[in-house]
This record gives sequence, C-alpha cells and structure tokens, in this order.
Amino acid sequence: MISRRALELATAVLTGGFGVAVVVSSFDNGIGWSSAGVDAGTFPFLTGIVIVLGSLYNLVRGVLPVASLANVPIAITSIELRRLAGLFVPAAIFVAAIPLAGMYVASALYVFAVLAIPRHQSVPRALGMAAATALALYVVFERMFQVSLPHGALAAAFGF
Repeated sequence: MISRRALELATAVLTGGFGVAVVVSSFDNGIGWSSAGVDAGTFPFLTGIVIVLGSLYNLVRGVLPVASLANVPIAITSIELRRLAGLFVPAAIFVAAIPLAGMYVASALYVFAVLAIPRHQSVPRALGMAAATALALYVVFERMFQVSLPHGALAAAFGF
C-alpha cells in the first residue's frame, strides 16, 4: 500500500532530479548572450529552473500536514501496483534490450510479451503482430524516411 503523500513526495523528488539534470547539462551548451545571440543552453536552463521550482513547491506541499488529498491513507493498492508493474517492467526491459538486440528485435519481443504473456492474444496472433511491428518499423524508418534506428550489438555480431 502506497499513500498519496508518498507518491507526491516521490514524484516531486523525481521531477526535481530531472530539472537539476537539465540545468546542469545546459551549462555545457552555454547560457546567456553571445555575439550570435542567445546561447543554446539558455532555454533548457530556464526550463530546468521552472521544473525545479515546481518540484520544490510540490515537495513542500507534500511535507506540510495539510487537510488535503495528500492525507489519503492509500493511493495505490497491491492489485493496482501489480498492474502498474505489468506496464512498467516490460517497457523497462524493452529499453534495456535496444542496445543489445536493436530496435526491431526489441520491439518485436516487446509486442509479443505484452500480448502473449498476459494472454491478451493467442501465441500465433501475438507472433504475427510482433513480426508486423518490426517490419513496419523497418519499412517506415529505414526505407521511407531513410533514418537508421539502432541495430544493436546482435546485428553487429552477425555483420548487418
């Protein structure tokens, strides 16, 4: 069981960390004015500051004991947490598999996993949809747009 307050605090910390990362990385591109005009890092820097300020506001609101929705004792039950993990875990595995297997193979495996494992579709239908997804990605990006998606270490090992 996760409380609403814990969710708000965790979200504020995560978004604040993202904002700090944006601010820090904008220094590499330069902030302020140069002879050519506004430096490339100025807009990301300002955006990061807004994100950090919003996160600090949410953090303070989550910490202060106020009679609001933050005091709801349970925001996510164990059943809802399992459903959320059912969406997040395959997506995280998909992202982690891209450097190794490449975008096409990882996409096919992801589509197959989310369709066949929870039994939303039959295995042959899930295999067909997975193959169609990989083929559609290849045709659209490699052939039509001529943009190469990551092929991964697997393709490099086979010489593709």
